Amino acid sequence: MLVTRYEGKLKKWNSERGFGFICANDSGQDIFVHISAFPCDGQQPLEGELLSFEVEPDGKGKKHAVRVRRVGASQSAKANSSRTHVTNARHLSRVPKTSAWPSKLITLVLLAALAWYGYSRYASRVVQIEATAQSVDRSPAPVSLFQPAQPAPSSFNCDGRKRCSQMTSCKEATLFLQNCPGMEMDGNHDGVPCEQQWCTTPFAD
Repeated sequence: MLVTRYEGKLKKWNSERGFGFICANDSGQDIFVHISAFPCDGQQPLEGELLSFEVEPDGKGKKHAVRVRRVGASQSAKANSSRTHVTNARHLSRVPKTSAWPSKLITLVLLAALAWYGYSRYASRVVQIEATAQSVDRSPAPVSLFQPAQPAPSSFNCDGRKRCSQMTSCKEATLFLQNCPGMEMDGNHDGVPCEQQWCTTPFAD
């Protein structure tokens, strides 16, 4: 929403009570203004100074000035800012320009060092993985102490039992594991079923 600002001159000011009146330029009307409407810059309002302000109704419906600015201070601040900008520009124009190639060279050296470090770590990791794979390939195959399972007898059939708790012997568990799909009796996949229940020793039945 567009807010209208007005300009005027501080007509009266009571420094003890902290309020006064601004005479608006456009209407000549006296607008009440409180010290709280001025910027907190440590400067006391002075009669006759030019001000910029907005108008709002107070609790009683009367108009009073808010968000007061000093017109002269604003123009002076803009002038000082312009002078500072020009001075800084002149100062920077006198600073000798140095070549940027040393910093670029340092950056390139750092990038090369990082690349070499990353490649060495990668190569070391590859060698470690290959050595581990070769040691695994050369490891002897586990020797089972159990005799190979005999072919299932003609009277044997897969009756739906899958777990060790449903078996009656190591031999029966082995027959089921060797001949029936979907068995749940060889958790470590070493070909020996029910090691904790039935097939606890090499001589289990």
